[in-house]
Amino acid sequence: MDRHQRLAFLMVTLTLALGVVLALALCDGSAKIGPVPTIVLCLAVAFGINWLAFIPSYLHRTEHYFDLIGSVTHTTLVVVALAGSSDIDLRSIFVAAMVGIWALRLGSFLFFRARKTGGDGRFDTIKHHPGTFFSWWSLQALWVFMTGSCALVIITSTERQAFGWIAAVGAAMWLIGFIAEVAADLQKSRFRSDPANSATFIRSGLWAWSRHPNYFGEILLWMGIAIMSIPLLSGWRWTALISPVFVFVLLTRMSGIPILERRGKERWGDDETYQEYLRSTPILLMRKPNAKMKNF
Repeated sequence: MDRHQRLAFLMVTLTLALGVVLALALCDGSAKIGPVPTIVLCLAVAFGINWLAFIPSYLHRTEHYFDLIGSVTHTTLVVVALAGSSDIDLRSIFVAAMVGIWALRLGSFLFFRARKTGGDGRFDTIKHHPGTFFSWWSLQALWVFMTGSCALVIITSTERQAFGWIAAVGAAMWLIGFIAEVAADLQKSRFRSDPANSATFIRSGLWAWSRHPNYFGEILLWMGIAIMSIPLLSGWRWTALISPVFVFVLLTRMSGIPILERRGKERWGDDETYQEYLRSTPILLMRKPNAKMKNF
């Protein structure tokens, strides 16, 4: 076993272990399907879907379905959670719909974008190494489970609470975040579709308010679902709040903003307009641009 294979094996083992630990923490108070806590079954389904999807993806050396399978996994876990719940209330219905709508929109958007651009550059080398490629599919299963942990706790909980003002606040946050994410993605897609913009960067619409408004929306919507889960959390179930923390760390410290910021500086770092954009526009939080900066 060479170095890459050992690292891949270690990554898959660690990923699976983290998922099991989180599932065991969340299953306290979870409904059951037979003798199995629904939360534990959701974890098994998450890994099962992604491990099965790895097989044809590796055989054809393609990552085109990676993001789509991530969204399919999110939706499937919601369905499993609903099927394993004996008492479905308004909060559960709202959250299931929120996750389903978000997953359908984002998954289809990323899938068609990958088809249009020819693929995802992150996988150019990875998809030719089975162990490493398999570890990415395993990581995606863990990502889905961790990101959706608050939603799964809400849907599978044996305890029910009235919808209340806390749930209303969380739902409002989700709606604002979802609208921001969708609007930002659409604005950037339209900008990129114009050949005249091929050599420049977007700084209009929500992109004048934030350098990454889509990520701001993504973080906000998962925070909204986390807030909706608070009345149902107790004991080890508080670990479900890893969901918004994980999304925030992932997008701001690992795979999202750092990569895009580095690429932007490599491409336009000597451009005075870009430098001014960096100075005047928040990296994540949205702030109305002042009059001077609207047309710089």
